Amino acid sequence: MNPAARAADLLIGAYQRRISPRKGWSCAHRVAHGGPSCSAVVRDVLRRRGLFRGVVPTAAQFLACHRAASLLMATQVQGVCCCGPIPLPFRFGGRG
Repeated sequence: MNPAARAADLLIGAYQRRISPRKGWSCAHRVAHGGPSCSAVVRDVLRRRGLFRGVVPTAAQFLACHRAASLLMATQVQGVCCCGPIPLPFRFGGRG
C-alpha cells in the first residue's frame, strides 16, 4: 500500500474501533442486505486497489448504501447512510 492508502486505512480502522461502536446505528447497506459495512468494504478496497484505483468502487459502495437507505424508508429501521467520511444517521418509518 502506498502512504496515502495506508493513512486512509489507519483512519478507517480507528473509526471502526473507536467511533462506530459508540454511534448507535449501523450501515444502511448492512442493515438491508447483511454482510460487511461500508467501512469494511472500503477498507478492503483500499488494501487491494490503493487509494486512487479504489475511488470508483468506493463511490459504488456509497451509492449502494444510499439505495439501501431508500429501500428502508418504508420500515421502522434506524441506521446510517455512509455518504462520505462522516456517517449520516437516519430514521425511517412512523413518526414517533
